[in-house]
Amino acid sequence: MRESVQMVLVLFAICTVCGAALSGIRKATAERIEYQVLMNVQGPKVKKVLEGSENDLISDRVKLVVKGQELLLFIGKKDGRPWAIAYETTGRGFGGDIKLMVGYDLREDKLAGIEVVSHKETPGVGARVTEDQFKTQFKGREIDAKFFIKNEGGEVDAVSGATISSRGVCEAIRKSIALYPEVKKRVLEMTGKQG
Repeated sequence: MRESVQMVLVLFAICTVCGAALSGIRKATAERIEYQVLMNVQGPKVKKVLEGSENDLISDRVKLVVKGQELLLFIGKKDGRPWAIAYETTGRGFGGDIKLMVGYDLREDKLAGIEVVSHKETPGVGARVTEDQFKTQFKGREIDAKFFIKNEGGEVDAVSGATISSRGVCEAIRKSIALYPEVKKRVLEMTGKQG
């Protein structure tokens, strides 16, 4: 009995030390991981969405809390003035969340473009929402467009065989649009000018 208690105490001590070490490592590397995601995942996507911006989109980013959501907001500028913004939202796909970078033209209140940041969709089927053939249909669309797939009364051509994934992208865009008026207002207040 005494041996069993000792083994349990030793095991408890080992688990405690390992847990504390892992927690410390996570805290120590969190900033570095966030930077790597920014540079290697979000950065390339936002540069595509806000193509034509003359500024460094990575350094001209801000964090905003809008309707209880924290957003990492990228601000595209031309001639020193904000012309477009982009931020991430998510929609529910077949394999899990589809994380989308959605960009807006501030002058015309239209979509500047979308890029899929991450997904868990089926390769060759749902993953086709990452293809240009699907994504280009959103560029230049008015924000009051019907972002539902066509067989549900909307204006979006779904990827053949990937209705749920296509719905997930539309859902992410609708969530993003719900935040857009407040985000635009805050950006224009921060910068004091519009492109």
